[in-house]
Amino acid sequence: MKNVYIKIGILLTLLFSTLSAEESTTNLNQAAKSDTIKLINIAGKQRMLSQRMAKDYMYKGKKIATGKADKQLKASMGEFSNAHKHLLNSINDEEIKNLLEFVNMSMDEFKEISNKPFDQDNAQLALDLSESILEGSQYVVDSIKNGVNLKESHIVAKSGKQRMLAQRIAKYYIAYQSGITDKNTVTQMKEAVVLFTENHNALMANPSNTTTINQKLNKINKLWKIVYKFYLSIEKGGLPFIVFTTTDDITGKMDDITKLYVELYK
Repeated sequence: MKNVYIKIGILLTLLFSTLSAEESTTNLNQAAKSDTIKLINIAGKQRMLSQRMAKDYMYKGKKIATGKADKQLKASMGEFSNAHKHLLNSINDEEIKNLLEFVNMSMDEFKEISNKPFDQDNAQLALDLSESILEGSQYVVDSIKNGVNLKESHIVAKSGKQRMLAQRIAKYYIAYQSGITDKNTVTQMKEAVVLFTENHNALMANPSNTTTINQKLNKINKLWKIVYKFYLSIEKGGLPFIVFTTTDDITGKMDDITKLYVELYK
Protein backbone atom coordinates (compact mmCIF):
# COMPACT_ATOMS: atom_id res chain seq x y z
CA MET A 1 0.00 0.00 0.00
CA LYS A 2 2.85 2.34 0.86
CA ASN A 3 4.32 1.83 -2.63
CA VAL A 4 0.93 2.64 -4.17
CA TYR A 5 0.81 6.01 -2.34
CA ILE A 6 4.36 6.76 -3.42
CA LYS A 7 3.45 6.08 -7.08
CA ILE A 8 0.33 8.21 -6.80
CA GLY A 9 2.42 11.01 -5.30
CA ILE A 10 4.92 10.79 -8.15
CA LEU A 11 2.12 10.84 -10.75
CA LEU A 12 0.48 13.87 -9.13
CA THR A 13 3.81 15.68 -9.00
CA LEU A 14 4.38 15.00 -12.69
CA LEU A 15 0.82 16.05 -13.51
CA PHE A 16 1.08 19.35 -11.67
CA SER A 17 4.52 19.96 -13.18
CA THR A 18 3.10 19.43 -16.66
CA LEU A 19 0.11 21.69 -15.96
CA SER A 20 2.40 24.35 -14.53
CA ALA A 21 4.64 24.21 -17.60
CA GLU A 22 1.61 24.44 -19.93
CA GLU A 23 0.26 27.38 -17.95
CA SER A 24 3.64 29.14 -18.11
CA THR A 25 3.75 28.60 -21.89
CA THR A 26 0.20 29.94 -22.24
CA ASN A 27 1.06 33.00 -20.18
CA LEU A 28 4.21 33.55 -22.23
CA ASN A 29 2.28 33.24 -25.49
CA GLN A 30 -0.40 35.59 -24.16
CA ALA A 31 2.24 38.14 -23.15
CA ALA A 32 3.90 37.88 -26.59
CA LYS A 33 0.50 38.32 -28.27
CA SER A 34 -0.26 41.38 -26.13
CA ASP A 35 3.13 42.96 -26.87
CA THR A 36 2.71 42.34 -30.60
CA ILE A 37 -0.74 43.92 -30.73
CA LYS A 38 0.55 46.96 -28.83
CA LEU A 39 3.47 47.21 -31.27
CA ILE A 40 1.08 47.10 -34.24
CA ASN A 41 -0.83 50.01 -32.74
CA ILE A 42 2.36 52.06 -32.25
CA ALA A 43 3.64 51.32 -35.75
CA GLY A 44 0.17 51.94 -37.15
CA LYS A 45 -0.07 55.36 -35.55
CA GLN A 46 3.09 56.39 -37.42
CA ARG A 47 1.01 56.16 -40.61
CA MET A 48 -1.43 58.71 -39.25
CA LEU A 49 1.34 61.03 -38.06
CA SER A 50 2.95 60.98 -41.53
CA GLN A 51 -0.25 62.38 -43.00
CA ARG A 52 -1.02 64.80 -40.18
CA MET A 53 2.42 66.43 -40.30
CA ALA A 54 2.14 67.19 -44.02
CA LYS A 55 -1.43 68.40 -43.55
CA ASP A 56 -0.40 70.71 -40.70
CA TYR A 57 2.51 72.11 -42.71
CA MET A 58 0.19 73.08 -45.55
CA TYR A 59 -2.57 74.44 -43.32
CA LYS A 60 -0.01 76.53 -41.50
CA GLY A 61 1.43 77.72 -44.81
CA LYS A 62 -2.01 78.66 -46.11
CA LYS A 63 -2.71 80.47 -42.84
CA ILE A 64 -5.80 78.40 -42.04
CA ALA A 65 -6.24 77.19 -38.46
CA THR A 66 -2.68 78.43 -38.05
CA GLY A 67 -2.39 78.13 -34.28
CA LYS A 68 -3.82 74.62 -34.16
CA ALA A 69 -1.80 73.47 -37.15
CA ASP A 70 1.48 74.80 -35.74
CA LYS A 71 0.92 73.24 -32.31
CA GLN A 72 -0.19 69.94 -33.83
CA LEU A 73 2.77 69.84 -36.22
CA LYS A 74 5.31 70.19 -33.42
CA ALA A 75 3.51 67.63 -31.26
CA SER A 76 3.25 65.16 -34.15
CA MET A 77 6.95 65.37 -34.99
CA GLY A 78 7.85 64.76 -31.35
CA GLU A 79 5.44 61.84 -31.06
CA PHE A 80 6.74 60.31 -34.27
CA SER A 81 10.36 60.48 -33.09
CA ASN A 82 9.55 58.89 -29.72
CA ALA A 83 7.57 56.08 -31.33
CA HIS A 84 10.35 55.52 -33.86
CA LYS A 85 12.86 54.97 -31.06
CA HIS A 86 10.48 52.54 -29.36
CA LEU A 87 10.07 50.54 -32.57
CA LEU A 88 13.82 50.34 -33.13
CA ASN A 89 14.31 49.07 -29.58
CA SER A 90 11.46 46.55 -29.82
CA ILE A 91 12.05 45.00 -33.26
CA ASN A 92 14.89 42.56 -33.91
CA ASP A 93 14.23 41.82 -37.58
CA GLU A 94 17.12 43.41 -39.53
CA GLU A 95 15.04 44.04 -42.67
CA ILE A 96 12.44 45.97 -40.70
CA LYS A 97 15.10 47.87 -38.74
CA ASN A 98 16.77 48.85 -42.01
CA LEU A 99 13.47 50.15 -43.36
CA LEU A 100 12.92 52.09 -40.14
CA GLU A 101 16.27 53.80 -40.72
CA PHE A 102 15.11 54.81 -44.20
CA VAL A 103 11.87 56.16 -42.76
CA ASN A 104 13.92 58.19 -40.30
CA MET A 105 15.95 59.70 -43.16
CA SER A 106 12.70 60.81 -44.84
CA MET A 107 11.56 62.20 -41.51
CA ASP A 108 14.77 64.25 -41.18
CA GLU A 109 14.13 65.71 -44.64
CA PHE A 110 10.58 66.57 -43.67
CA LYS A 111 11.82 68.40 -40.55
CA GLU A 112 14.09 70.51 -42.75
CA ILE A 113 11.21 71.39 -45.07
CA SER A 114 8.93 72.26 -42.15
CA ASN A 115 11.34 75.04 -41.15
CA LYS A 116 11.51 76.55 -44.63
CA PRO A 117 9.23 79.26 -46.02
CA PHE A 118 6.01 77.88 -47.45
CA ASP A 119 5.62 77.75 -51.23
CA GLN A 120 4.15 75.30 -53.71
CA ASP A 121 7.47 73.50 -54.30
CA ASN A 122 7.97 72.88 -50.59
CA ALA A 123 4.33 71.85 -50.26
CA GLN A 124 4.86 69.26 -53.00
CA LEU A 125 8.03 68.02 -51.33
CA ALA A 126 6.25 67.72 -47.97
CA LEU A 127 3.50 65.77 -49.72
CA ASP A 128 6.01 63.40 -51.36
CA LEU A 129 7.93 62.83 -48.12
CA SER A 130 4.72 62.05 -46.26
CA GLU A 131 3.95 59.39 -48.87
CA SER A 132 7.40 57.88 -48.44
CA ILE A 133 7.06 57.81 -44.64
CA LEU A 134 3.57 56.33 -44.95
CA GLU A 135 4.72 53.56 -47.29
CA GLY A 136 7.57 52.61 -44.97
CA SER A 137 5.33 52.69 -41.89
CA GLN A 138 2.71 50.56 -43.63
CA TYR A 139 5.38 47.99 -44.49
CA VAL A 140 6.39 47.80 -40.83
CA VAL A 141 2.77 47.24 -39.76
CA ASP A 142 2.27 44.54 -42.40
CA SER A 143 5.53 42.79 -41.47
CA ILE A 144 4.62 42.61 -37.78
CA LYS A 145 1.02 41.61 -38.53
CA ASN A 146 1.94 38.87 -41.02
CA GLY A 147 4.67 37.58 -38.72
CA VAL A 148 2.15 36.56 -36.05
CA ASN A 149 -0.92 35.96 -38.25
CA LEU A 150 -3.40 36.79 -35.50
CA LYS A 151 -6.97 37.63 -36.48
CA GLU A 152 -7.01 40.20 -33.69
CA SER A 153 -3.97 42.00 -35.12
CA HIS A 154 -5.85 42.58 -38.40
CA ILE A 155 -8.69 44.29 -36.53
CA VAL A 156 -6.28 46.54 -34.62
CA ALA A 157 -4.42 47.39 -37.84
CA LYS A 158 -7.67 48.17 -39.68
CA SER A 159 -8.96 50.35 -36.85
CA GLY A 160 -5.64 52.16 -36.61
CA LYS A 161 -5.62 52.75 -40.35
CA GLN A 162 -8.82 54.78 -40.03
CA ARG A 163 -6.83 57.40 -38.10
CA MET A 164 -4.47 57.69 -41.04
CA LEU A 165 -7.22 57.86 -43.65
CA ALA A 166 -8.97 60.73 -41.86
CA GLN A 167 -5.74 62.75 -41.87
CA ARG A 168 -4.99 61.71 -45.44
CA ILE A 169 -8.31 63.16 -46.55
CA ALA A 170 -7.47 66.50 -44.93
CA LYS A 171 -3.94 66.42 -46.35
CA TYR A 172 -5.08 66.05 -49.95
CA TYR A 173 -7.92 68.52 -49.47
CA ILE A 174 -5.51 71.28 -48.38
CA ALA A 175 -2.92 70.16 -50.96
CA TYR A 176 -5.45 70.91 -53.68
CA GLN A 177 -6.13 74.32 -52.13
CA SER A 178 -2.35 74.89 -52.03
CA GLY A 179 -2.11 74.59 -55.80
CA ILE A 180 -1.29 70.89 -56.17
CA THR A 181 -4.27 70.35 -58.44
CA ASP A 182 -3.17 67.38 -60.53
CA LYS A 183 -5.45 64.38 -61.03
CA ASN A 184 -3.54 62.31 -58.46
CA THR A 185 -4.49 64.69 -55.64
CA VAL A 186 -8.18 64.27 -56.34
CA THR A 187 -7.89 60.52 -56.93
CA GLN A 188 -5.95 59.83 -53.72
CA MET A 189 -8.38 61.83 -51.62
CA LYS A 190 -11.48 60.16 -53.06
CA GLU A 191 -9.91 56.72 -52.70
CA ALA A 192 -9.24 57.49 -49.03
CA VAL A 193 -12.94 58.33 -48.56
CA VAL A 194 -14.01 55.04 -50.17
CA LEU A 195 -11.53 52.99 -48.12
CA PHE A 196 -12.56 54.68 -44.88
CA THR A 197 -16.18 53.75 -45.58
CA GLU A 198 -15.28 50.13 -46.34
CA ASN A 199 -13.13 49.77 -43.22
CA HIS A 200 -15.75 51.41 -41.04
CA ASN A 201 -18.43 48.99 -42.22
CA ALA A 202 -16.08 46.06 -41.55
CA LEU A 203 -15.35 47.29 -38.02
CA MET A 204 -19.03 47.76 -37.26
CA ALA A 205 -19.65 44.16 -38.36
CA ASN A 206 -16.85 42.78 -36.16
CA PRO A 207 -18.56 40.19 -33.89
CA SER A 208 -16.16 40.69 -30.97
CA ASN A 209 -16.98 44.39 -30.54
CA THR A 210 -17.90 45.44 -27.02
CA THR A 211 -20.93 47.64 -26.34
CA THR A 212 -18.61 50.63 -25.82
CA ILE A 213 -16.81 50.05 -29.13
CA ASN A 214 -20.12 49.80 -30.99
CA GLN A 215 -21.39 53.00 -29.37
CA LYS A 216 -18.26 54.89 -30.43
CA LEU A 217 -18.38 53.46 -33.95
CA ASN A 218 -22.02 54.53 -34.26
CA LYS A 219 -21.10 58.10 -33.28
CA ILE A 220 -18.52 58.19 -36.06
CA ASN A 221 -21.05 56.66 -38.43
CA LYS A 222 -23.50 59.52 -37.82
CA LEU A 223 -20.79 62.13 -38.36
CA TRP A 224 -19.31 60.40 -41.40
CA LYS A 225 -22.65 60.25 -43.24
CA ILE A 226 -22.69 64.06 -43.17
CA VAL A 227 -19.07 65.12 -43.60
CA TYR A 228 -17.83 62.73 -46.29
CA LYS A 229 -19.80 64.77 -48.84
CA PHE A 230 -17.75 67.85 -47.92
CA TYR A 231 -14.53 65.92 -48.55
CA LEU A 232 -15.64 64.75 -51.98
CA SER A 233 -16.13 68.40 -52.98
CA ILE A 234 -12.34 68.82 -53.02
CA GLU A 235 -12.33 70.58 -56.40
CA LYS A 236 -14.99 73.04 -55.25
CA GLY A 237 -13.12 73.81 -52.02
CA GLY A 238 -14.29 76.48 -49.62
CA LEU A 239 -14.48 74.36 -46.45
CA PRO A 240 -10.87 73.94 -45.27
CA PHE A 241 -11.57 74.70 -41.60
CA ILE A 242 -14.50 72.27 -41.44
CA VAL A 243 -12.32 69.61 -43.07
CA PHE A 244 -9.55 70.29 -40.54
CA THR A 245 -11.79 70.04 -37.48
CA THR A 246 -13.95 67.11 -38.56
CA THR A 247 -11.04 64.92 -39.67
CA ASP A 248 -9.26 65.66 -36.40
CA ASP A 249 -12.43 64.71 -34.52
CA ILE A 250 -12.67 61.42 -36.41
CA THR A 251 -8.97 60.71 -35.88
CA GLY A 252 -9.32 61.24 -32.14
CA LYS A 253 -12.38 59.00 -31.94
CA MET A 254 -10.67 56.26 -33.97
CA ASP A 255 -7.60 56.48 -31.75
CA ASP A 256 -9.82 55.82 -28.73
CA ILE A 257 -11.47 52.88 -30.49
CA THR A 258 -8.11 51.42 -31.51
CA LYS A 259 -6.93 51.57 -27.90
CA LEU A 260 -10.10 49.72 -26.87
CA TYR A 261 -9.33 47.01 -29.42
CA VAL A 262 -5.79 46.73 -28.07
CA GLU A 263 -7.19 46.26 -24.55
CA LEU A 264 -9.79 43.79 -25.81
CA TYR A 265 -7.30 41.57 -27.58
CA LYS A 266 -4.24 41.83 -25.36
